[in-house]
Amino acid sequence: MKFLDQARVYVKSGAGGAGCVSFHRAKFIEFGGPDGGDGGRGGDVVVECVAGLNTLIDYRYQQHFKAKTGVHGMGRNRTGARGADVVLKVPAGTQIFAEDGETLLADLTEEGQRVVLLEGGNGGFGNAHFKSSTNQSPRRANPGQVAKEAWIILRLKLIADAGLVGMPNAGKSTFLAATTAAKPKIADYPFTTLHPGLGVVRVRGREFVLADIPGLIAGAHEGHGLGDRFLGHVERCRVLLHLVDGTCDHAGKAYKLVREELSAYGHGLAEKPEVVALTKVDALDPETRKEQLARLKRAAKKAPIVLSAASGEGVETALGALLAYIDDARAAEQTPEPEEVTPGPAETTWRP
Repeated sequence: MKFLDQARVYVKSGAGGAGCVSFHRAKFIEFGGPDGGDGGRGGDVVVECVAGLNTLIDYRYQQHFKAKTGVHGMGRNRTGARGADVVLKVPAGTQIFAEDGETLLADLTEEGQRVVLLEGGNGGFGNAHFKSSTNQSPRRANPGQVAKEAWIILRLKLIADAGLVGMPNAGKSTFLAATTAAKPKIADYPFTTLHPGLGVVRVRGREFVLADIPGLIAGAHEGHGLGDRFLGHVERCRVLLHLVDGTCDHAGKAYKLVREELSAYGHGLAEKPEVVALTKVDALDPETRKEQLARLKRAAKKAPIVLSAASGEGVETALGALLAYIDDARAAEQTPEPEEVTPGPAETTWRP
């Protein structure tokens, strides 16, 4: 199944049904009076977050969604039926933007969330609504309200607890395959990963979701390589695992390059907690390994984890470090903020 994380969709709510002009006619009833019913309300445009979806591929083949128009009013004081809603089902983590691509309309992060984007038009009044003591046979009715329409942009940002970042061929897909049940494509050439992937990590009796995105190269924020369009999928992560290829020319320069791209992208990625690891150490001789570790430590200003997903060295250490950051973030989210206490009037020493 093709991964699609952005779609442009046209939506239109239902117009309200028109009111009816009708008069009651029956045998032996000379002046039956007006009995035109009201029109029905038009359908709404609703976006719902559902389980079982992880891509916006459904909106590749259908881009127009229209709710039903309300049924017109009828005689005998019959009100028209309400128009059917149109429901757009999206995966968790979907953001809804206006046509300009910048105005955020809704952010659906939990399954079961529903948001009404466009409301259907109200139905028009029938002539029975206009009956009065001075106008006992009104011959007018209101039309229903017109429909609302708009173009919207759907953007999917995967919801994961931890994200993998690094240059191409840094071992991100290998690490994901070694620690989860995911089966990403792994090969010995750059940009093997063409779209983000997710996996569930089980460590120490706990679980968390790990996201893998395509590698970054110099100038990614300007569109070089695959660009930085997939960085949005790690915006929601609580911690980043920065993997640096130990077989590259200079581990410190590779680390700084990716950090510069994260800073250029913005959206708070550069400020997220980070675990740094030197990968593919099983392919390094002791001297090169020591030299690359020293370079990376100077660049990151912290001691990196020595990691090899192929041999398993350092994998548990890296997962434990990620889990510690995730636990801290979850605890901070669950801790209620202290309430502000408004100071009352000063007590006096007077007593009755």
